[in-house]
Amino acid sequence: MARIAATLGDPRALTGLGARQVASAGPAALGIVDGEPGFADGPFAAGDLHAVGEVVLHNRAELLGALAKAGDPAPPDAPDGALLLRLYARLGAAGVRAADGMFVLVIADGTDLVVVRDHVGARTVFHTRAGGTVAVSTSLRALRHWPDLGTGLNLAAVRSFLTFAYLPGDETLLRGVHEVLPGRIVRLRGGAGHEGTVREEVFWEATEAVDEATTADGHAATLRALLERATSLRLPQAEPAAVLLSGGVDSSLVTALAAKLHDQEVRTYSISFGHDLPNELAYSGLVAAHCNTRHQILSVSGEAVAARLADTVALLDSPVGDPLTVPNLMLAEAVAGDGMRVVLNGEGGDPVFGGPKNLPMLLYELHRDDPSPDARSLAYLRSYRKCYGDLPALLTADTLRALDGEPGPERFVAPYLSPGTMRSHLNRLLHCNLRTKGAHHILTKVERLTAARGLQGRAPLFDRQVIDHAFTVPPRLKLAGTDEKWILKEAVRDLLPATIIDRPKSGMRVPVQQWLSGPLKELADDVLLGSRTSGLFDPVTIRAWLRGEGALLPRQGGKVWLVLTLELWLRAYDVV
Repeated sequence: MARIAATLGDPRALTGLGARQVASAGPAALGIVDGEPGFADGPFAAGDLHAVGEVVLHNRAELLGALAKAGDPAPPDAPDGALLLRLYARLGAAGVRAADGMFVLVIADGTDLVVVRDHVGARTVFHTRAGGTVAVSTSLRALRHWPDLGTGLNLAAVRSFLTFAYLPGDETLLRGVHEVLPGRIVRLRGGAGHEGTVREEVFWEATEAVDEATTADGHAATLRALLERATSLRLPQAEPAAVLLSGGVDSSLVTALAAKLHDQEVRTYSISFGHDLPNELAYSGLVAAHCNTRHQILSVSGEAVAARLADTVALLDSPVGDPLTVPNLMLAEAVAGDGMRVVLNGEGGDPVFGGPKNLPMLLYELHRDDPSPDARSLAYLRSYRKCYGDLPALLTADTLRALDGEPGPERFVAPYLSPGTMRSHLNRLLHCNLRTKGAHHILTKVERLTAARGLQGRAPLFDRQVIDHAFTVPPRLKLAGTDEKWILKEAVRDLLPATIIDRPKSGMRVPVQQWLSGPLKELADDVLLGSRTSGLFDPVTIRAWLRGEGALLPRQGGKVWLVLTLELWLRAYDVV
C-alpha cells in the first residue's frame, strides 16, 4: 500500500516527504510514499510526459477505442495510469473527461507539474510550495512532515470544519496547503514568490440542461439504463461482489442491481448498534433476502468506538465529524476479512437526486425577505445544524480575534447558490451538495477508510453519466411534493419490494449521546479538558456541553463529537 508524491524545483525534497524517487523529468521528481494506505502506481511515460498516479478506470474498452480512433492505439493491457496519461497527452482535457473512474494523476510536463483529479472526487490530492519548490502528494501527512514547509494551523479551516463537519473546498487545516478540486486539471509552475503560478482548468462540471420534452417514464428508463451501466462497470471481475447495505433505498437499489447483473455471489454487510435503538436492520434483512445475498450484520459497541476512534481519525487527511467513521472502518475490515477487494456502496443518492436537507432550504427560499447577497448562503450554513451558531461561545476570545477579517465559510457555497448559476433552486442546492459534501465528506471518507484496509470503495450513484442525466430531469420529478428522490425510486421500482421504495427515510440512529455519557466519556474528558488541548475552545463552554448543559440540545452529542474529532485529528497530525 502506498501513495504518490512529486516535487518540482528540488528533487531532494522527495526525501523530506518520506518518498522514494521512481522517476525524474527535468526539474520534476516523481515518488512513492510507502506505508501509506493507497493505490500508488507508476511511473508511466507518454512522449516527453512522465507520471505517477492512483488510477482506477471503469470504462477501459471505451477509452482504448477513443485512442485508436485518434490514431494512438494503446496496448490492451496498459495499466490504468498509463492509459489515462496517454489520453491526456493525445486528447488533453477531452481525454480526461472521457475517463470514467477514480483517479489522481501527477504529470511532469517540462517545467510544470500537472495534477489531474477525477470528476467527482473519489481520489484526493494536495499541493503546496516552500521557497522555489512545489510539492504534491495524495498524503497530507507527507506534506505535513516536509521540513522545508513552515506551516501551522489554518484557523479559517477550523471555522469551516465546525460549520460543515468537513472541509468543503480547497482549504486544509495546514496553512499554505491546498486540495485540488474535483473535475480540475491544475498546472503548477515552480519558482519563489510571484514567479510560482497555479493555473486551473475545469474539465467537467455538472450542468443544468432540463429536458421537459421527455416523459417521466422516459427519464426513468434512461436513468435505469445508466444505473445498470454504472453498477456493471464497477463490479469486480470473476469474483464475489460486496455491497454495504443500510436498508435505505440507495444502498438497496445498488444491492438489487449487483444481484441482477453479477455472475458471482453478492455479499451484503450491515451495521447494528443494538436492537434497543431505532435501526433499519429489518429493511436491510428484507433486501438481502429479496436479492438472495449472503448477509452479515456487524455489531458495533460504544467500547469499540472509544478504543478505535483516535486511530480512525488519524487515517483521514482532513477530519470528518461523522460518528460513522469507526463503524465504516470496521465494515471495511469485515469485507476485507472475507477476501474481497472491491466493495460497492449506495452513496450519492441524496446529493444527486434530492435527498434530505433540501426541503428546509426550499421553504426558506419561499418565505425569505432578506435581500442581502449573503442571506441564502448563511441560511445554508445554519441548515447544517453543526457549530456555526455556537462559534461566539465555543471559540476562545483569542481565536475569535485571530479570525477577524478572515474570509467566512459562506464563500464555499455562494458560487453554487447564486442566482444565474442554474435556473432551478433545487438544482442549485444539489450542485452545492455534490461539490461540497459529496466530494469532501462522503467520497473522501469512503476512499480513505476502505483504502486503509486494502479495498476499493466504489459508488455507482456518483457515476458521471448518472449525474449528467440527473441535471436533465425536471426538478419536480426529483422532489415530487415531499417525496424525495422520486425519479430514482421509479427507475428501480420493479427491483425492490414496495416496502423499501415507498417508506419514508428514517436513517440509522447512531447513539452518540449514549457513547459520550458512557464508553467515550473518559476519552472526551481527557481530550477536551486535559492539558494537551489545542486552546481553540472556551473551557467553560466545553464543560457545560460535556455536562449536557447549554442551549445546544437536542444535537448536543453531534456537536461534542465534532469538537472531539477535531482535537484528535490535531493530535494525530501534531498541528498547533
